[in-house]
Amino acid sequence: MTTTSAATGCPRCGTPTVSQLDATAWCPSCEWNLEAYDAGRSRPVFGWGWVDRRAHRLAYRMTREHFDRLVKRPIGATGAGAARALTAAASVLLLAGVAALAVTGAWLTVRSFPSLTLLPGLALLGVAYVLRPRFGRLDPKLEVLSRQRAPELFALVDEVATALGAPAPQVIGVDGELNGYAGQIGLRQRRVLCLGLPYWGSLGPQERVALLGHELGHFVNGDPRRMLLTQPAFRTLGEAADLLRPRNTGHRGGLLELLGAALAKVLLGTLSRLLAAGHLVLVCLALRESQRAEYLADELSAKVAGSDGTTRLLDSTLRLESMALAVRRESLAGHGPDRWRAAAAESLAAAADRLPQLRQLSVREEASLFASHPPAGLRRQMLASRDWHDPKVILTEARTERIDAELAREYERVRRQISLR
Repeated sequence: MTTTSAATGCPRCGTPTVSQLDATAWCPSCEWNLEAYDAGRSRPVFGWGWVDRRAHRLAYRMTREHFDRLVKRPIGATGAGAARALTAAASVLLLAGVAALAVTGAWLTVRSFPSLTLLPGLALLGVAYVLRPRFGRLDPKLEVLSRQRAPELFALVDEVATALGAPAPQVIGVDGELNGYAGQIGLRQRRVLCLGLPYWGSLGPQERVALLGHELGHFVNGDPRRMLLTQPAFRTLGEAADLLRPRNTGHRGGLLELLGAALAKVLLGTLSRLLAAGHLVLVCLALRESQRAEYLADELSAKVAGSDGTTRLLDSTLRLESMALAVRRESLAGHGPDRWRAAAAESLAAAADRLPQLRQLSVREEASLFASHPPAGLRRQMLASRDWHDPKVILTEARTERIDAELAREYERVRRQISLR
């Protein structure tokens, strides 16, 4: 619901303020009060209201400043900026630290075996094992498709990859989530594309091309979340902080034991908090570069699917809850992707007048120190500031129907799952 109140006009420009979804009102013209922290609609980050409020203001300001820097220059020409370089450097140092723990642990373990150094050596080896690099693995919920099983879908993915100049995924699969993603797994870093069927089935033809263009764009946009080298920056310090966090075992001993436990709790607790703080700073820094990569993925998507298709895709992200409700309603009625898509289109058309305010509201509600994606409203605004593109890959209705027919079995399985939720 949109509410407009002339009685509460903007103190800056006099325009009547508006509100969407019972959010704190703001000015749609000059965006006065858009940065306000809406406690009733915000998910706690740190758990303390005053900290969350200040973190939100900082995140909003950083998100806006990041957008302003990128909107004035070619996104793909930013190169390896300071954030990416620092993230990579931190990852190398963390890898070196874990390797040093492993080498030291091994030396203490085998030195004059058996000896008193055996236990600390094994402890260091255990810590190094917990902090070891992870290469990722295939999601067990992913239903992997073969080229023989879905030739039309594979052909479309190949066509989009060629238009982007990106490598094609080596694994294509589907699941029952209202989402889609691309990533790399394993020591060989196999490229994986996952299409959530409720989302894929609810999109129009060019929006599907836009989704493929965006996800495949992550294979060439330098996103640090998908690079093997930068993975330690996202997890090592956090895992170390969790490993050192004191835990109450409930054991009660003598006075000396209690004093020793209290001292260890203070020392380990302090070190754990310092590591956790370093982890938060490093992740926050790395995610700035990740947000730049998302803007670039949108631009790559527009070049292959056309700017119209990509902007419609971005607007659909503002209506995910409505899309989920439409998919569930149609699934309960026994309908598949043809009705999912029609219902989602009807919902988006009914909200056309509200979309400008929803885009603005997304800037408030999606701004976070730890957001991997920029707010949908800023992503659309960034795209609108670029050259307008005609589609390089056009997905016809007939081809869309053939792709959906290939996935009929998977659609039916997902429809039944949704109906049982």
